Amino acid sequence: MTLSTNGRSKYNNQSDIIVGLDIGTSKICALVARPGEGENKLNILGIGIAESSGISRGAVENLEKTVKSMTNVIDQAEQQAGVKIEEVIIGIAGDHIQSVQNRGIVGISSPTREITQDDVVRVLEESRRLNLASDRKILHVIPQEFIIDGQGGIYDPVGMSGLRMEALVNIITGNNFSIENIFKCVEKSGLTVRDVVLEPIASSIAVLDEEEKEIGVAIVDIGAGTTDIAVFENGILRFTSIFAIAGKKVTDDIQKGLRIVQKEAERVKKENGHTYRQGIMRDEVFMIRGVGGRNPMEVSKSVLCSIIQPRMEEIFEMALSEIKKSGFSNNLGAGVVLTGGTSLLRGAEDLALEVFGMPVKMGSPTGISYSGLAPEVENPIYSTAVGLTLYGLNSPYSKKSDNVSISNGEVTKDRGGSLLGKLKDMINNL
Repeated sequence: MTLSTNGRSKYNNQSDIIVGLDIGTSKICALVARPGEGENKLNILGIGIAESSGISRGAVENLEKTVKSMTNVIDQAEQQAGVKIEEVIIGIAGDHIQSVQNRGIVGISSPTREITQDDVVRVLEESRRLNLASDRKILHVIPQEFIIDGQGGIYDPVGMSGLRMEALVNIITGNNFSIENIFKCVEKSGLTVRDVVLEPIASSIAVLDEEEKEIGVAIVDIGAGTTDIAVFENGILRFTSIFAIAGKKVTDDIQKGLRIVQKEAERVKKENGHTYRQGIMRDEVFMIRGVGGRNPMEVSKSVLCSIIQPRMEEIFEMALSEIKKSGFSNNLGAGVVLTGGTSLLRGAEDLALEVFGMPVKMGSPTGISYSGLAPEVENPIYSTAVGLTLYGLNSPYSKKSDNVSISNGEVTKDRGGSLLGKLKDMINNL
């Protein structure tokens, strides 16, 4: 990775710096990090965060406004970290994301019939061969299991013997034009895309631990524009889903219900919002600024909750429906982990427990080494940004020798030696 300094940095080795760029509906966040002390640890060097303009439900609606917000965020992060940012790992979300199950089959041609990493690469490449609409492109191919001569349930086939190997995979695709518009914004901001990651995958890397993934867990990341879901079982990512009902809808409901402006509705939501009527200990009254010189209004917390709770119930019920659709809802020993900015609403955990009917906990980013900025990013609003940087730290697709580009609307990546050398780790870590 090429990254130049602006003379303010105290770090000598700039090649290992990773920048995650979370492009959301309500905010854009850039996180500058480098490997910390210990395995899978980050040392946060700088943060840039600003209100997002031009993004709706994970898609670009106004390119110029998005570029302006992005540039502002990058300038902040550069100033704080003391480096000139040139490459970023970006997150992709939106209701255009789809997943499909597919399989690939190859013969084992070596004289010893021993399966090598090269054979695994071949079968995964075969699994990518499916008829996609012209406007869709593959973002991730996630192995579910390998089958050798009819024997299934194999997760690491390298070194085993056989004549025929199959791979069952989950292929995640996105709308080509939505992806291309995100790339355009990044490039117009003077940056290069180092890698593209589905946002629920990024959030799960930051928030979930290996034991949770092993016994089964669903992460529900509620942002402003989208709610992102990822389901893990037996340590493997089994299912992802994204739908475009999230925190922005809650703000819209407050705006309409109280007849106030959007900015005031967002403030009221954060400062006084509660999602669970039974959890309000003191039904206090607060003031709402009047519009156009009118007198302020008095509103109680219970009245505000009567607006918020139905929408949050809808979000949780839709998330539960998606989790059931995965086929693994009965295998989630660790239950549900909530994260994302909207999960910070008071009472969200209690309401989720009632709707999901399984263990629920709040999830914040982990894997951050001690640094001056560590406490600040240990917050659900930074889950995706932290996950993007952790992905860059560990993923075989994000190494220095890999190149990500978009040509004629197609996302491409050089899968060179780094994939062959790290494929086993990739399979084990998903």
